[in-house]
Parts: sequence; C-alpha cells; structure tokens
Amino acid sequence: MLRFGIAGLALAVGVAAAAAQDMKSPRIAPTHVDWDAVAVELDALDVPKPLVMPEVMAKLNRATSERFANIAASPVPVLLPFDTAAFVRDRAAAASDPAAASANAPADTYLFGFNAVPFFYPGPAGYDAVVLARAQEMRELGIGFPDTIYIHIGGSALVYELDEPRGMLGWPVHGLDEFPGIRRMFLENYVRYTFVRYGVPYVVAIECSDGRLRFRKMSCRDADKVAIRFLKSLRIAGGTPQRRPETVAADTIDRPAEQSTVFTYYSPGDILPGTGFRRKGGVADHTVYSKIRFPLADAPAFANSQSFMNWGNCEATGRSGAGTLGGVRAYRCRVNGQMLVLDESAPENYSYPWRDNFCETRNFYVGQCPGGLGHQGQDIRPAFCRQRIEGANRCEPYLHDVVAVRDGAVLRAPTQEALYIVVNAPNERLRFRYLHMLPKQFNADGLVSGRFVHEGEVIGKVGNFFRRERATTYHLHFDLQVPTKYGWVFVNPYMTLVASYERLIHGRGQEIKEEIKEQEVKDDIPTASIPAQPLPAMTPVPPADAAAKPTETAVESPPPMETGIRRDERVGEPSPVKASLPVHVGGGRGNVERNGTRAGKQIVIRPVGRSLSRAGARAWHIRRHVHSGYGQYQTRYDSF
Repeated sequence: MLRFGIAGLALAVGVAAAAAQDMKSPRIAPTHVDWDAVAVELDALDVPKPLVMPEVMAKLNRATSERFANIAASPVPVLLPFDTAAFVRDRAAAASDPAAASANAPADTYLFGFNAVPFFYPGPAGYDAVVLARAQEMRELGIGFPDTIYIHIGGSALVYELDEPRGMLGWPVHGLDEFPGIRRMFLENYVRYTFVRYGVPYVVAIECSDGRLRFRKMSCRDADKVAIRFLKSLRIAGGTPQRRPETVAADTIDRPAEQSTVFTYYSPGDILPGTGFRRKGGVADHTVYSKIRFPLADAPAFANSQSFMNWGNCEATGRSGAGTLGGVRAYRCRVNGQMLVLDESAPENYSYPWRDNFCETRNFYVGQCPGGLGHQGQDIRPAFCRQRIEGANRCEPYLHDVVAVRDGAVLRAPTQEALYIVVNAPNERLRFRYLHMLPKQFNADGLVSGRFVHEGEVIGKVGNFFRRERATTYHLHFDLQVPTKYGWVFVNPYMTLVASYERLIHGRGQEIKEEIKEQEVKDDIPTASIPAQPLPAMTPVPPADAAAKPTETAVESPPPMETGIRRDERVGEPSPVKASLPVHVGGGRGNVERNGTRAGKQIVIRPVGRSLSRAGARAWHIRRHVHSGYGQYQTRYDSF
C-alpha cells in the first residue's frame, strides 16, 4: 500500500501483534430493581391486594401486552406515557359488558395526548420505545414545529461504565419534584433527561438544534417543553421481577489462534495525522463491545478514511490543487499536506492496513472524542471498486452485500436513510447504525421500525447514498452506541470490527504501532505550509497470490476494475436470539452524514455558527461552545 508522510517527522513503525495492547471487554454494571417501590405505585390499579408482586405484575402484563407486545420480557418496570389505571378499569368493564366502546378504543386514547408508539422492544437488558407527538395537538406548549416529534425512552437493566462525555452541557431542572435527582443535559444532538427510579436508570431524549429551528429539527427550547410534558405523563405499564446477577460478564473476545499473513491494522486512535478535530487525536479504545458478525458479507474489506483519502473532500478543512498525476487531477488536504487524486477507485483506497477514523474531523457531536466532535463511526470500503464508465473515476454502487451484525430489532422510519439494529440480549444492550445504503430498497424489504433481523441476514448493499444517489463515496458507514448513565452515547467500533473481521477471515490481524519520534505537529503551525512528499506514480498491483490459508484472500492494491477476488466461504453461523415485538411503521424524515464529493466537485459544508440565535444560545447556556466550537456546523439530523 502507498503511504504518504509529512516532511520533518521521523516515524518509527512496527508490526507487533504480540506486543500490542490486548483487546478488552467492556465494563458493564447491573442494576437492581426495588420492586417494593413499584408496588406502592400500583395501589391505584384494580389489582387484588393479596397477590404477591410477581403475580401482580403478571396480571398487569397480560392486560397491557394487548397494546405493547411481549412487555413481560422487560426485567425492569416499563415506564410509558400510558394511562394504565384507566386502561385496566376499561378492560375490566369490557369483560362484564362486551358492548362497552372503551374496550376497543384506539391505543392513543390512553397516551395522554401523545400519538403512537411505533417502536417498543423489551428484552433481557431492559426496554426501548419511541413515542410520537405533534406540536399541533399540544397547543398549550406554544410550539410551532410542523413535523412529527420523536421521543425516545428507555430503562436499562445494565449500564456501560464510561468516562463522562466531552462537550456535555447540563442545566438545573425545575418543576419535576416527583423525579428526585433528575438531570437535564444536551449531548450528541439530543436534549436528555436522566433519572433513577426503583433503582433503574431511565433516559428520555429528543433530538434538537441549539437555537432556532434548523434543518427540520426542533429547537432545544421547544424539545424541553415536550420532554417535561412527557415526563409528567409516565406511568408503569408492565415488567417482570427477575433475579439479577451481582456482576455482568461481557464475553466479547474470541480471536482466531492462527495468524493472518495479510490483514494488518493501525492501533485504535491512530487516525491519519492532522485529521482530528482541531488537531486533536483519536481515542485509543481497545474495547470489543460485542461479538458481532462483520457487517459486510464477504472479505476482503478495507476500513479507512473517506474524506482524507483519494476522492475525499478533506472535510471542508481546505484543499489546494496539485496538478495532475497520470492524467488524473491531484490535490492536497491542507490539514496535513496529504496528496491525493480525484479517483475513487485508486488502489490505495482498497488495500490494507486498516485505519481508525472514529474521531476524524466531522462536525458531529461525539462525547468520547478528545475534541468533542468527530465522525461517530467507522467507514468501510468493500473488496473492490468497479467503475460505471471507464475513466469516470467513480464506483458502481450496490455490488456488495451488507448483513445484520447481530439479532435485533430494526429502528427506522420509512423515509430515513439511517438504519439502526437494536440489540437487547442477556448481558448486553447496543445500537448499531448503518448509513449510505438505499432507502427505497429498505422500504421494499420492510426494513422499518419493528422488523426483526437475524445475525448474518442480508439487509442491503453498500451504496453511495446521501439524500440522493452518488452523493458520497462507495462505502458503508458503521457505528455503535451503548447505554450509559448519560443515555445512549457513541463509542469507537474500531476494535469490535477488527475482532469480527478476524473471525470472518479466520486469521488474527497484526497491529501496527506508530510513534512520532522527533517533532510533534503543533497547534500554531499553519498546516498549509507543511510540505508533503509527492504522490508516487499509481500502478495497479494485482492481488497477491499468497495467503495465510486457502480461505483467506491476500490483497495488496487491487486495480480499479473488478477482479477475481475469492469469496470467504467459512462464515460462522449466527446464534439465534429469541425475541418478539410488534411490527409498526412510523413516519418521519432523516438525513445523515455528509462526507463525500459530487460530480468531481468539492462539497463544502456551509458554516452556520454565526447565524445561530444568540438569544437561544444564551437561554441554553451554550455560549461560546455553539459559536466557536460545538455546533459550528449542523449538517445532519436523525429521526425515527
């Protein structure tokens, strides 16, 4: 593979799998439910008091499961904006008088003015739900937001123990005395209320913008009003007392014994020099958060940057022309002097080693990144690029299958570009997000909220979709979120992907540890003036013949046209997970990350920091974070 260094930096590179830091499992703490406190709140329900608590909850679950399928699977009390007492009374009245109209009332009759629950997924690790609301039906709040409002709520039987996210902003809470210790915060584009009840951590979250209505997101001020109304409407709807372990053992490490001779990867956190937000680096997280199936169906695959490699747009950090190379336009990313060519099929894009880009410059909130902003996930290219028209320098999309990494429930509105797979299993609770696939195909395949998928099931193909086709490069964006006491947060999926890829190719990768010896790149050095080594002549190198074993493909630098790369035929069988949930279809809009180029032209993300509502920023105490750092660019929103 071709590598480009920065003059003046002496790099000592070593491939040392044995000496590299070992993979590690996540730290997870269980929660313990105070069911006696739950019993106190159930006094208002029409349940015979001599029953013991498990029988009380079983009777409640039998009733509410008519509206919330499999609610008894939750080991924590399920809180929803649901008038449980009225529902139980009406159900009892209907049993004695079948003609009672209230027995057949629509679900939203009991939702305290909220509209529907298109996503409800309980399981061994807790539950997740999405509740819909419309501002027009809550006129007392004085909100003018025209679109559907998506409110997330979840209660967790376990919590991933992480450091406090960077960039998190918190404010005091008033008028919610019934929630002792409740916290309000803004983190990763969501206003969140976190509280502990019955010993269980709960989170209510609504996506919002910091200031005026922007990019079809409601303002955080208005989201706050909706969240408070939502919190005041919460009632116990079900759940089952269960014996919980004192500790949670996360068994996520399963590496092949045999060493691969071809798969190499840079250490987690070792992003391309100069590409971190405000010169910050990556996060050296060796955690394997889940034992997943690799998200692409076949090997080889290449995890690397889409923005700072060939055809990338340098992510609005600036670039300058550098003439031509082999008849192809060349340019440099100013942040590190990297020389590139406007050819998406360049062989450097499709070769080892892998490189982490979780904290690479993007203007998305990422609390686990040193700069507070970053990419949120990892970009993965498939085995090869086949040009639609020879010499066009663009890849033909939809040639490589994408699969579900775990058994789980799909979380996605029909118009949304992003697809989430929510995993709720013993000892783990996670969300995986896939981007840049074809939304119309998702809809045709029924991949909307409530659909259950199995590990290894094909869910689509690698694409280049961002609001329209061919708006980004040919790749899959994959990211991972886990529940913490701050709610769902992005964590680095890099080592989770490394471990899953090793299992796919049946060979252990070699970690490349790179150390900068003599000169550090200082914050006050104008990077545009840093000279770069010229880009060597690009000569396609055919796939190597040698491989660690017959089932593993050796790839150095494949040519920019389709090659005869063999498919890995020894993919492990997925393990089944029993689950049940209703199939609902929710509406909404969803736009996702921008990190590509269009028709050979650079896409520049327009800064909006100066046009933010200063009054709104002051009201939310965002202050300089909004105007000089966090939130300078608002280019993405997610809806469910």
